[in-house]
Formats: sequence, C-alpha cells, structure tokens
Amino acid sequence: MKEKIYTDKAPRPIGPYSQAIKFGKLIFLSGQIGIDPNTNELVKGGIEAETKQIFENIINILKTQNANLDNVLKVNIYLKNLADFPKVNEIYQNYFKENFPARTTIGGVSLPKDALIEIDVIAYLP
Repeated sequence: MKEKIYTDKAPRPIGPYSQAIKFGKLIFLSGQIGIDPNTNELVKGGIEAETKQIFENIINILKTQNANLDNVLKVNIYLKNLADFPKVNEIYQNYFKENFPARTTIGGVSLPKDALIEIDVIAYLP
C-alpha cells in the first residue's frame, strides 16, 4: 500500500502531487527544484545555490523515514543548460561520496518557476 510522505522542512508541492511516496521498502521523491521551504521561493545564487537547496530538501524528506542519501538508488537530474553539468557534478560529489547511485542527466529542458535544475530520487528504507 502506498503512503504519502510530507515534511514542512521541504517545499510544499506546487501542483497536485506529493513530496514523496513510500511503497513497501521504496521511497519515490518527486522532482525538487531549489525552493527554500521557509519562503516557498526559488533561492537566488544560480545553479550552485539551487543544487545545494535541492539536496537539503531531499535530505529533509528522506529523514522523515529515517533514511539518508546513502539509501538513494537512482537519481534523475534535469538541467535547463547542460553547460552547468560540471558545476552540478562538483556539488553532487559533496553529497555522494562512494557507492554512487545510478544516475541520468537530461539537458535543455524548461523547468517549473524557471528553475535551472530539478532532481528526483528513488531510495530504499534502511
């Protein structure tokens, strides 16, 4: 049976979807853009600030299930401009140290709120 996951330490959904869904031992996080959950606005500071905010939001959603980034199996990254890939990759390596999850990166997409990046993940429960 699927279960809705919600925390006020991550942005409220901007549409008809859940922050995440738990199904069995898996957690499916909806795509996150760099929204500050305190202001519900996109953070300023470009690709670096947005990427860091996204990871903090993901971490906070995973914490609701006593999980963390070590539990992430799959990451999908959507970039408005693929030229930002090296900067994103550098930040990404600060959050995932070893035993990296599987990953897909797609460039050249239009994102909600004119964000520069969106990330979604699939994780397992510890």
